[in-house]
Amino acid sequence: MRQLTIVFGLVASGVLGIGLVLKTLQGSTLRPGAVALLGLVLVATALAVIRGRKRHRTVPRGAGATGARTLPAAREPGLRGEEGVPDEAAYVADDAELGPDDFERAMALLCERDGCREIRVVGGANDLGADVLAVTPEGLRLVIQCKQYGEDHKVGSQDLQRFGGTCFAIHGADIAAVVTTSTFTEPAVEYAERSGIRCLDHDMLWAWEAGTGPAPWQAGG
Repeated sequence: MRQLTIVFGLVASGVLGIGLVLKTLQGSTLRPGAVALLGLVLVATALAVIRGRKRHRTVPRGAGATGARTLPAAREPGLRGEEGVPDEAAYVADDAELGPDDFERAMALLCERDGCREIRVVGGANDLGADVLAVTPEGLRLVIQCKQYGEDHKVGSQDLQRFGGTCFAIHGADIAAVVTTSTFTEPAVEYAERSGIRCLDHDMLWAWEAGTGPAPWQAGG
């Protein structure tokens, strides 16, 4: 509506200008056709200005090159304070209200935050042990299994063995990791070390999200 008002204003100004030109040029040798052409030039210039204003509007913050996100909707982990300041009392590792599906999406968002691409949340009844698939910033295939357990429910050796039987052979992982809100039993850690699976317990997950510890695909993860 505002643009339309500006157009009418400029056209009216052009018509008024043409009238003044006609009045000034009365008795001169300038032909009426030339005056009409001058008026058309004024109107065309006004329309060009309007189009230029519309073309150079600021793109809203958060819109990427395609303007679309490929990840499922989820609460941004660690960004629930005012103006994006992390709220230390509401990290994913300590969020009892976060369901298993939301936990998987939160891990995908952390991967996205730290530079991974081609991220997919694939957890479900037939996931064969994989919950999040991604390609790391170095181009390696990452397979993550998410275990959202309470602090009294440790991830056991059988959990690691089931994941170890599929993460490399079926999912083709270059890096395989199990991330949990709980901890791991000693046999589980021993199996993971022998199999090349990286384990992130509650404290390591908290550090990853806070930015004070490595991601699962980084050295020490």
